[in-house]
Amino acid sequence: MPKKVRELKQTLQKAGFVLLPKRGKGSHSYWVHPLLSKPIVISGKDGKDAKLYQEKDVMEALAELEQLQQGEE
Repeated sequence: MPKKVRELKQTLQKAGFVLLPKRGKGSHSYWVHPLLSKPIVISGKDGKDAKLYQEKDVMEALAELEQLQQGEE
């Protein structure tokens, strides 16, 4: 069962991503992290099912962030 858009946003927030206010149109939200160069864009209302590519983008960003944090230690 796909995750909800709300769950993806919560996952990003827990990982240290910050929502950029007033970016994008409509239901698009931009999330940035100081260690990553590109933002993650999540579209859709919070109660809707997330698309597979959105889940994949979030998981890839979290994996990249984990690698960078391990490299710093």
